Amino acid sequence: MDRRGVLRLARNGAIAAAVLGGGGIIGARSVMATIAEHDLTRVGQGKPSVVQIHDPGCATCNALRREARRALSGFEECAMVYLVANIKTEKGQVFAARYNVPHVTLLVFNADGELVETLRGMRRRAELRAILAAHLPG
Repeated sequence: MDRRGVLRLARNGAIAAAVLGGGGIIGARSVMATIAEHDLTRVGQGKPSVVQIHDPGCATCNALRREARRALSGFEECAMVYLVANIKTEKGQVFAARYNVPHVTLLVFNADGELVETLRGMRRRAELRAILAAHLPG
């Protein structure tokens, strides 16, 4: 291999390392966000929270999840905690059973962890934004 080939190989290797490293960082952040989103012990920890009772195989649940995330993105960061109770897990099933609700449901809790509203069925982001804003302090 000539000098030009070695330099091309070094350049391509450096580009590949940067792309893979960036992808790894983004992937790690995504995994950490998902873990935090499924930590139901965060309910009642000083911030209002909304918990989606969620079946990952349900198209309506996935649509509601997108709408809820978009509705919450309009608020000040960390104003309200968004969590997911995945009914395909034991913890998610127990959480849903505690409140006697099916999937495609959002449970809104105050900062002390008291249930203040149950939203059953699909909702659009504008409607969710208005409902959730009513539960924010201030």
